Amino acid sequence: MNEPILTGEGLYKLIPQRPPIVMVDSFFEADAESATTGLTILPNNIFCLDGQLQEPGLIEHVAQSAAAFAGYAPYTRGESPKLGFIGEVKKFKIMRLPEVNEQLVTTLKVLGEAAGVTLISAQTNAGEETVATCQMKIFIKE
Repeated sequence: MNEPILTGEGLYKLIPQRPPIVMVDSFFEADAESATTGLTILPNNIFCLDGQLQEPGLIEHVAQSAAAFAGYAPYTRGESPKLGFIGEVKKFKIMRLPEVNEQLVTTLKVLGEAAGVTLISAQTNAGEETVATCQMKIFIKE
């Protein structure tokens, strides 16, 4: 994996969330059709229980990854990102709950766009192992 384009507080230029709810700590790459983000799971993560990131944390990580992806193009043009909303989460499959100190890497791909709705697929890995996959519909507020 390449060095991240944005990390830490730099990600606040892409997403509306602020601590303690920030679930993306690295933005690695993006083009018009895909993006890659990351998260190192820290012990004080509010979505952790018994040393594992729980289901809501995985969903929030994917949602914030999608928000960062949507915010990146406006950021490169010097514009503020628009507010987005999750419209639907489908086919969310968790293979296992990731553990504290693991680094998640999530790859997003645009499957289609119509009428202000973007359908993405997401795959979240911990190392070489896939821990979750899903599809998500995102609405961007104009």
